[in-house]
Amino acid sequence: MPIAIEFILLAAIWGASFLLMKLGASDFGPFLTAFLRVLLASVFLLPLLAWRGQFDALKKNYRPILFVGMLNSGIPFALFSFAVLHISTGLSSILNATVPLWGALVAWLWLKDRPASSRILGLVIGFAGVAALSWDKATFKAGAASPGMAVLACLLATLCYGIAASYTKKYLTGVPPLASATGSQIGAALLLAVPGMMSMPTQAPGLQAWGAIVMLAFFCTAVAYIMYFRIIERAGPARAVAVTFLIPVFGVAYGAILLSEKITLTMVICGAIIILGTALSTGVLKFGSSKTAP
Repeated sequence: MPIAIEFILLAAIWGASFLLMKLGASDFGPFLTAFLRVLLASVFLLPLLAWRGQFDALKKNYRPILFVGMLNSGIPFALFSFAVLHISTGLSSILNATVPLWGALVAWLWLKDRPASSRILGLVIGFAGVAALSWDKATFKAGAASPGMAVLACLLATLCYGIAASYTKKYLTGVPPLASATGSQIGAALLLAVPGMMSMPTQAPGLQAWGAIVMLAFFCTAVAYIMYFRIIERAGPARAVAVTFLIPVFGVAYGAILLSEKITLTMVICGAIIILGTALSTGVLKFGSSKTAP
Protein backbone atom coordinates (compact mmCIF):
# COMPACT_ATOMS: atom_id res chain seq x y z
CA MET A 1 0.00 0.00 0.00
CA PRO A 2 1.45 3.46 -0.90
CA ILE A 3 2.46 5.34 2.24
CA ALA A 4 0.27 8.34 1.34
CA ILE A 5 -2.82 6.10 1.29
CA GLU A 6 -1.81 4.45 4.55
CA PHE A 7 -1.27 7.89 6.09
CA ILE A 8 -4.75 9.12 5.12
CA LEU A 9 -6.33 5.85 6.21
CA LEU A 10 -4.72 6.11 9.65
CA ALA A 11 -6.03 9.66 10.06
CA ALA A 12 -9.50 8.48 9.04
CA ILE A 13 -9.38 5.63 11.58
CA TRP A 14 -8.16 7.81 14.44
CA GLY A 15 -10.62 10.53 13.48
CA ALA A 16 -13.42 7.99 13.96
CA SER A 17 -12.30 7.20 17.51
CA PHE A 18 -14.07 10.28 18.92
CA LEU A 19 -17.38 9.27 17.36
CA LEU A 20 -16.98 5.68 18.58
CA MET A 21 -16.05 6.81 22.10
CA LYS A 22 -19.20 8.89 22.24
CA LEU A 23 -21.37 5.98 21.09
CA GLY A 24 -19.73 3.63 23.56
CA ALA A 25 -19.57 5.97 26.55
CA SER A 26 -23.26 6.91 26.16
CA ASP A 27 -24.14 3.37 27.32
CA PHE A 28 -21.03 2.13 29.12
CA GLY A 29 -19.78 5.33 30.74
CA PRO A 30 -16.25 6.77 30.35
CA PHE A 31 -14.28 4.39 32.57
CA LEU A 32 -15.80 1.15 31.30
CA THR A 33 -15.51 2.35 27.70
CA ALA A 34 -11.80 3.06 28.15
CA PHE A 35 -11.24 -0.22 30.01
CA LEU A 36 -12.96 -2.37 27.39
CA ARG A 37 -11.07 -0.55 24.64
CA VAL A 38 -7.62 -1.34 26.03
CA LEU A 39 -8.59 -4.82 27.24
CA LEU A 40 -9.85 -5.90 23.82
CA ALA A 41 -6.91 -4.19 22.10
CA SER A 42 -4.59 -6.27 24.29
CA VAL A 43 -6.41 -9.42 23.23
CA PHE A 44 -6.01 -8.46 19.57
CA LEU A 45 -2.31 -7.54 19.91
CA LEU A 46 -1.04 -10.40 22.08
CA PRO A 47 -1.25 -13.10 19.36
CA LEU A 48 0.60 -10.81 16.96
CA LEU A 49 3.29 -10.21 19.58
CA ALA A 50 3.67 -13.98 20.02
CA TRP A 51 3.83 -14.51 16.25
CA ARG A 52 6.59 -11.89 15.95
CA GLY A 53 8.50 -13.49 18.84
CA GLN A 54 8.72 -10.31 20.91
CA PHE A 55 7.49 -11.55 24.29
CA ASP A 56 11.04 -11.38 25.66
CA ALA A 57 11.28 -7.67 24.81
CA LEU A 58 8.03 -7.03 26.67
CA LYS A 59 9.12 -9.11 29.65
CA LYS A 60 12.51 -7.41 29.85
CA ASN A 61 11.04 -3.89 29.80
CA TYR A 62 7.66 -4.53 31.39
CA ARG A 63 7.86 -1.88 34.12
CA PRO A 64 8.43 1.21 31.93
CA ILE A 65 6.12 -0.21 29.25
CA LEU A 66 3.25 -0.73 31.70
CA PHE A 67 3.81 2.74 33.14
CA VAL A 68 3.83 4.44 29.75
CA GLY A 69 0.60 2.59 28.96
CA MET A 70 -1.09 4.33 31.87
CA LEU A 71 0.06 7.71 30.53
CA ASN A 72 -0.39 7.03 26.84
CA SER A 73 -3.64 5.03 26.86
CA GLY A 74 -5.30 4.52 30.23
CA ILE A 75 -5.68 8.10 31.47
CA PRO A 76 -6.20 9.80 28.06
CA PHE A 77 -8.77 7.27 26.83
CA ALA A 78 -10.85 7.74 30.00
CA LEU A 79 -10.58 11.53 29.80
CA PHE A 80 -11.60 11.69 26.13
CA SER A 81 -14.46 9.24 26.77
CA PHE A 82 -15.71 11.66 29.43
CA ALA A 83 -15.18 14.74 27.27
CA VAL A 84 -17.15 13.55 24.23
CA LEU A 85 -20.24 13.22 26.41
CA HIS A 86 -20.21 16.97 27.08
CA ILE A 87 -18.70 18.61 23.99
CA SER A 88 -18.86 17.72 20.31
CA THR A 89 -16.65 15.00 18.89
CA GLY A 90 -15.39 17.54 16.36
CA LEU A 91 -14.19 19.91 19.08
CA SER A 92 -12.55 16.99 20.91
CA SER A 93 -10.67 15.97 17.77
CA ILE A 94 -9.43 19.55 17.25
CA LEU A 95 -8.16 19.71 20.83
CA ASN A 96 -6.42 16.38 20.24
CA ALA A 97 -4.24 18.20 17.70
CA THR A 98 -2.44 19.84 20.63
CA VAL A 99 -0.56 16.59 21.36
CA PRO A 100 2.60 17.67 19.48
CA LEU A 101 2.46 21.06 21.21
CA TRP A 102 2.57 19.41 24.63
CA GLY A 103 5.17 16.95 23.35
CA ALA A 104 7.49 19.77 22.29
CA LEU A 105 6.94 21.68 25.54
CA VAL A 106 7.56 18.63 27.76
CA ALA A 107 10.67 17.67 25.78
CA TRP A 108 11.95 21.22 26.24
CA LEU A 109 11.36 21.30 30.00
CA TRP A 110 12.25 17.68 30.81
CA LEU A 111 14.75 16.51 28.21
CA LYS A 112 16.25 20.00 27.69
CA ASP A 113 15.46 19.68 23.99
CA ARG A 114 15.26 23.42 23.39
CA PRO A 115 13.32 24.15 20.20
CA ALA A 116 14.41 26.65 17.57
CA SER A 117 12.80 30.08 17.47
CA SER A 118 10.27 29.00 14.83
CA ARG A 119 9.21 26.07 17.00
CA ILE A 120 8.81 28.33 20.04
CA LEU A 121 6.63 30.61 17.92
CA GLY A 122 4.63 27.54 16.96
CA LEU A 123 4.00 26.72 20.63
CA VAL A 124 2.75 30.26 21.26
CA ILE A 125 0.50 30.22 18.18
CA GLY A 126 -0.85 26.75 18.94
CA PHE A 127 -1.75 27.46 22.55
CA ALA A 128 -3.25 30.81 21.55
CA GLY A 129 -5.52 28.88 19.20
CA VAL A 130 -6.51 26.57 22.04
CA ALA A 131 -7.30 29.55 24.29
CA ALA A 132 -9.45 31.16 21.60
CA LEU A 133 -11.26 27.89 20.84
CA SER A 134 -11.94 27.18 24.51
CA TRP A 135 -12.84 30.72 25.61
CA ASP A 136 -16.61 30.36 25.41
CA LYS A 137 -16.44 26.89 27.00
CA ALA A 138 -14.52 28.01 30.08
CA THR A 139 -17.28 27.58 32.63
CA PHE A 140 -16.62 25.30 35.58
CA LYS A 141 -19.69 24.48 37.64
CA ALA A 142 -19.05 22.84 40.99
CA GLY A 143 -20.42 19.32 41.23
CA ALA A 144 -21.54 19.14 37.63
CA ALA A 145 -20.01 18.32 34.28
CA SER A 146 -19.61 21.33 32.01
CA PRO A 147 -18.11 22.12 28.62
CA GLY A 148 -15.20 23.75 30.43
CA MET A 149 -14.47 20.55 32.35
CA ALA A 150 -14.65 18.58 29.12
CA VAL A 151 -12.17 20.91 27.41
CA LEU A 152 -9.89 20.64 30.44
CA ALA A 153 -10.15 16.84 30.26
CA CYS A 154 -9.08 16.90 26.59
CA LEU A 155 -6.09 19.12 27.35
CA LEU A 156 -5.07 16.96 30.32
CA ALA A 157 -5.29 13.90 28.05
CA THR A 158 -3.07 15.50 25.42
CA LEU A 159 -0.61 16.57 28.13
CA CYS A 160 -0.41 12.91 29.18
CA TYR A 161 0.39 11.99 25.57
CA GLY A 162 3.14 14.61 25.54
CA ILE A 163 4.68 13.32 28.79
CA ALA A 164 4.45 9.74 27.53
CA ALA A 165 6.36 10.68 24.36
CA SER A 166 9.32 12.05 26.35
CA TYR A 167 9.18 9.13 28.79
CA THR A 168 9.27 6.70 25.88
CA LYS A 169 12.22 8.50 24.33
CA LYS A 170 14.11 8.46 27.63
CA TYR A 171 13.38 4.93 28.84
CA LEU A 172 12.11 2.84 25.92
CA THR A 173 14.43 3.75 23.05
CA GLY A 174 15.33 0.57 21.18
CA VAL A 175 12.36 -1.43 22.46
CA PRO A 176 10.41 -3.03 19.57
CA PRO A 177 7.33 -0.87 18.87
CA LEU A 178 4.94 -3.84 18.91
CA ALA A 179 6.15 -4.83 22.38
CA SER A 180 5.60 -1.26 23.60
CA ALA A 181 2.17 -1.05 21.98
CA THR A 182 0.96 -4.37 23.39
CA GLY A 183 2.41 -3.84 26.85
CA SER A 184 1.04 -0.32 27.04
CA GLN A 185 -2.49 -1.61 26.44
CA ILE A 186 -2.02 -4.19 29.18
CA GLY A 187 -0.76 -1.47 31.54
CA ALA A 188 -3.76 0.70 30.71
CA ALA A 189 -6.12 -2.23 31.31
CA LEU A 190 -4.59 -2.84 34.75
CA LEU A 191 -5.05 0.84 35.63
CA LEU A 192 -8.67 0.97 34.46
CA ALA A 193 -9.83 -2.45 35.68
CA VAL A 194 -11.13 -1.33 39.09
CA PRO A 195 -12.78 1.98 38.05
CA GLY A 196 -14.17 0.23 34.97
CA MET A 197 -15.75 -2.58 36.96
CA MET A 198 -17.06 -0.14 39.57
CA SER A 199 -18.91 1.85 36.91
CA MET A 200 -20.94 -0.97 35.38
CA PRO A 201 -24.15 0.41 33.79
CA THR A 202 -27.46 -0.33 35.45
CA GLN A 203 -29.02 -1.17 32.06
CA ALA A 204 -27.59 -3.55 29.49
CA PRO A 205 -25.77 -1.59 26.73
CA GLY A 206 -27.24 -1.84 23.25
CA LEU A 207 -25.73 -3.49 20.20
CA GLN A 208 -24.66 -0.10 18.81
CA ALA A 209 -22.58 0.58 21.93
CA TRP A 210 -21.01 -2.88 21.82
CA GLY A 211 -20.22 -2.46 18.13
CA ALA A 212 -18.60 0.91 18.84
CA ILE A 213 -16.42 -0.61 21.59
CA VAL A 214 -15.23 -3.48 19.38
CA MET A 215 -14.43 -1.14 16.48
CA LEU A 216 -12.70 1.27 18.85
CA ALA A 217 -10.50 -1.49 20.25
CA PHE A 218 -9.73 -3.30 17.00
CA PHE A 219 -9.47 -0.54 14.38
CA CYS A 220 -8.72 2.63 16.39
CA THR A 221 -6.29 0.99 18.81
CA ALA A 222 -4.80 -2.33 17.68
CA VAL A 223 -4.78 -1.78 13.90
CA ALA A 224 -4.00 1.94 14.23
CA TYR A 225 -0.95 1.26 16.39
CA ILE A 226 0.40 -1.21 13.84
CA MET A 227 -0.17 1.23 10.98
CA TYR A 228 1.41 4.10 12.91
CA PHE A 229 4.57 2.14 13.65
CA ARG A 230 4.73 1.03 10.02
CA ILE A 231 4.66 4.68 8.95
CA ILE A 232 7.40 5.52 11.46
CA GLU A 233 9.56 2.73 10.02
CA ARG A 234 8.94 3.78 6.40
CA ALA A 235 8.88 7.59 6.70
CA GLY A 236 10.37 8.46 10.07
CA PRO A 237 8.79 9.99 13.21
CA ALA A 238 8.83 13.59 11.92
CA ARG A 239 6.52 12.73 9.04
CA ALA A 240 4.47 10.25 11.07
CA VAL A 241 3.48 12.90 13.63
CA ALA A 242 1.97 14.95 10.81
CA VAL A 243 -1.01 12.57 10.88
CA THR A 244 -2.17 14.77 13.77
CA PHE A 245 -3.02 17.49 11.25
CA LEU A 246 -5.53 15.32 9.37
CA ILE A 247 -7.31 13.73 12.34
CA PRO A 248 -9.48 16.83 13.11
CA VAL A 249 -10.62 16.95 9.47
CA PHE A 250 -12.08 13.46 9.75
CA GLY A 251 -13.24 13.93 13.35
CA VAL A 252 -15.21 17.07 12.51
CA ALA A 253 -16.62 15.50 9.32
CA TYR A 254 -17.82 12.34 11.09
CA GLY A 255 -19.50 14.37 13.82
CA ALA A 256 -21.25 16.65 11.32
CA ILE A 257 -22.40 13.86 8.99
CA LEU A 258 -23.30 11.11 11.46
CA LEU A 259 -24.26 13.07 14.59
CA SER A 260 -25.45 16.33 12.99
CA GLU A 261 -22.94 18.30 15.04
CA LYS A 262 -22.61 21.97 14.16
CA ILE A 263 -19.40 23.20 12.57
CA THR A 264 -18.83 26.80 13.60
CA LEU A 265 -16.58 29.42 12.03
CA THR A 266 -14.72 29.65 15.35
CA MET A 267 -13.93 25.92 15.22
CA VAL A 268 -12.58 26.20 11.69
CA ILE A 269 -10.44 29.29 12.32
CA CYS A 270 -9.09 28.17 15.70
CA GLY A 271 -8.52 24.66 14.40
CA ALA A 272 -6.43 26.09 11.56
CA ILE A 273 -4.44 28.20 14.05
CA ILE A 274 -3.78 25.14 16.25
CA ILE A 275 -2.64 23.10 13.25
CA LEU A 276 -0.37 25.94 12.09
CA GLY A 277 1.17 26.14 15.55
CA THR A 278 1.58 22.38 15.68
CA ALA A 279 3.28 22.32 12.27
CA LEU A 280 5.75 24.98 13.42
CA SER A 281 6.36 23.46 16.86
CA THR A 282 7.17 20.04 15.42
CA GLY A 283 9.44 21.40 12.71
CA VAL A 284 7.21 20.11 9.91
CA LEU A 285 6.80 23.74 8.79
CA LYS A 286 9.79 26.08 8.99
CA PHE A 287 10.60 29.67 8.14
CA GLY A 288 13.79 31.64 7.93
CA SER A 289 15.72 28.72 6.43
CA SER A 290 16.50 27.52 2.96
CA LYS A 291 16.06 23.94 4.01
CA THR A 292 12.82 22.19 3.24
CA ALA A 293 10.66 20.79 6.00
CA PRO A 294 11.42 17.17 6.90
